[in-house]
Amino acid sequence: MTTLLIRGGRVIDPSTGLDAQADLLVADGAVREIGEGLSADSAAVVDATSCVVVPGLVDLHAHLREPGFEQKGTIATETEAALRGGFTTVCAMPNTEPPPDSAPAVESLLERVSRDARVRVLPVGCTTAGRAGKRLAEIGELATAGCVAISDDGSPIADGGLMRSALTLAGALGLALAEHCDDPALSRAGVMHEGAVSERLGLRGQPAAAEDAAIARNLALCELTGSRLHVMHLTTAGGLDLVKRAKERGLPVTCEVTPSHLFLTDRAVAGNSEGPAYDTNAKINPPLRTEADRRALLAGVNDGTIDAIATDHAPHAPAEKLQEFDAAPFGISCAETALASVLTLVARGELELAAAIRALTEGPSRAFALADRLPGIGTLAIDVASDITVFDPLETWTVDPAHFASKGRNTPLEGTELTGRVRAIVVAGELRHATEAVGA
Repeated sequence: MTTLLIRGGRVIDPSTGLDAQADLLVADGAVREIGEGLSADSAAVVDATSCVVVPGLVDLHAHLREPGFEQKGTIATETEAALRGGFTTVCAMPNTEPPPDSAPAVESLLERVSRDARVRVLPVGCTTAGRAGKRLAEIGELATAGCVAISDDGSPIADGGLMRSALTLAGALGLALAEHCDDPALSRAGVMHEGAVSERLGLRGQPAAAEDAAIARNLALCELTGSRLHVMHLTTAGGLDLVKRAKERGLPVTCEVTPSHLFLTDRAVAGNSEGPAYDTNAKINPPLRTEADRRALLAGVNDGTIDAIATDHAPHAPAEKLQEFDAAPFGISCAETALASVLTLVARGELELAAAIRALTEGPSRAFALADRLPGIGTLAIDVASDITVFDPLETWTVDPAHFASKGRNTPLEGTELTGRVRAIVVAGELRHATEAVGA
């Protein structure tokens, strides 16, 4: 394997408490040394001057679309998008056709991954058969086949008894249950956040209470079973407070937030002088919320209540978003803008850099106990780590979805100037991506 010397960057590793100007030596597939003035014969050199060097970013929540929805994206295109966005590990959500609700389905998915993936892909199996919410999937099979968590993704489990059983079984198998917390009886056919903007636009809204009520129920079941609950794409200040108080009581709960909900509010649907009103690219589930919710989520990342920043990358074919707002599918293609969105918030003084990096590396690794399966994920620990992300925290660029690697061009950030850009990516000890400016 190639020996690689990453020279002159600011190395930040929340898992070890490291934050220093240093070189980093990768040899025989792992990080071997971190220090000043390192050298190695015949090493390929990455000049990381003015850059930040961190553990490879981990995305707990991405939609790769394959199998079944290749018009939206494929494992090849969406993992290339993840790579360009700085991610070295991606957890693939189970809303595919067929869904991974049995060992053969997972094995088939992993065969595709081994052939086409540009980054490490870890499967998330279904909680219920066919994600239909009627009976449990073969969760024991899924654990044995390599699933790192279970989830029905955007289909919340309405039956409290079934949710209790799922948590109990998942806990016995050492898996986290990742849940889209929503009360369908409250959110009904809402297509955006219920509030002043939805009223002005005449669109049906999803009240914050739909999310808060579901989080409260699921936390109660988490306490009852003692099993690990992961609250996916948390969006409300009320829900965040519930999770924070549950953590204070010692419950085994973790949560994630998307860069979209940190960066945007429901006003994005209404558009502005540079963007369209009724912008279907801003249609996401759960929906973009209010500025007060956004600020609460930012505080939750900074104080550590929020464990992970996860993309919920959801590419769609262009024609699918070119429909009336009610008919267009939910989802934002954001693998390639996620890190820059976060770093823009750091540049604005809204996010702390160390907290943001923790939520993109160590935090998600701990949430799904990924390092127990694959040591080295989310860390730069010597002789263990093999994934590295290098980024320039100050370079500015303008989002142009025409240049995305993803098949999905559905971003409300088109034309937005962001701060921060990926410069080099090391996956499993090999330089997988580098820009010309790095000089590898």
